[in-house]
Amino acid sequence: MWGVCYFWALGAGRWALGAGRWALGADPRAAIPASSKLDAMTDGSVAIVTGAGSGIGRAVAIGLLQDGFRVALAGRRAAQLEETIASAGLGPGRAVAVPTDVTDPESVRTLFARAEQAFGRLDLLFNNAGVSAPGVMLEDLTVEQWKTVVDTNLTGAFYCTQQAFAIMKRQDPMGGRIINNGSISAYAPRPNSAPYTATKHAITGLTKSTSLDGRKYNIACGQIDIGNAATEMAAKMARGVPQANGTIAPEPLMDLKHVVDAVRYMAGLPLEANVQFLTVMATRMPFVGRG
Repeated sequence: MWGVCYFWALGAGRWALGAGRWALGADPRAAIPASSKLDAMTDGSVAIVTGAGSGIGRAVAIGLLQDGFRVALAGRRAAQLEETIASAGLGPGRAVAVPTDVTDPESVRTLFARAEQAFGRLDLLFNNAGVSAPGVMLEDLTVEQWKTVVDTNLTGAFYCTQQAFAIMKRQDPMGGRIINNGSISAYAPRPNSAPYTATKHAITGLTKSTSLDGRKYNIACGQIDIGNAATEMAAKMARGVPQANGTIAPEPLMDLKHVVDAVRYMAGLPLEANVQFLTVMATRMPFVGRG
């Protein structure tokens, strides 16, 4: 799928995203024009991206770096975080890799302390880290499989949100933005996906509560719900996945670039405005009418 040009007027600035294509295995820098800026306000702002070692997290971290953010990249594997930073093709000092286990509150505290120490403040948190359980029948799931998904997708996002609040409420100027990675599964399940679906529905509740409780601190919170982006994890969709009627069918994918564009737009808004929920998906994927 080839992109077309989009123009947004954001405050006093305007940004353009030219035609480009993202494919599995492609260099993610190819679709991110280095000269593209959302708005002057993003230049020098500070972001934390969890799950930044691969897939959506890697692509978004690179996009934010190209837009002028300084970024703390969190993930379980240090080598993959360093690969993400190298892929951005920028000079030193703009990014820091912080190996993090979001299921461990001490590890999360260390992540936010390292980011604040390196960059002095926090303007954006992208809660992106997530896992899924094997696609087995609900009654065959183990307790460990359930807890792994809940602890990562939901509790990990909560730990990160708490730490973001602690920094954003005391910094000057006060405030910031949190973007949660929801999913199409925040609205409609796939077969044999109880842990993942339950956590993504819960992320919607966390997003709403964060928006409400963050108002007094000028903290905005929104959610991006993504359907069938072309990452390595989603490659199986094109080969065929279970459908609600019991069949196996291939599903279309969209370029990962469109997810990055959407997060960039949300991140570039002034704090007086917020995208509460945004769905970006492959047009022909079976979502509307699923089941």
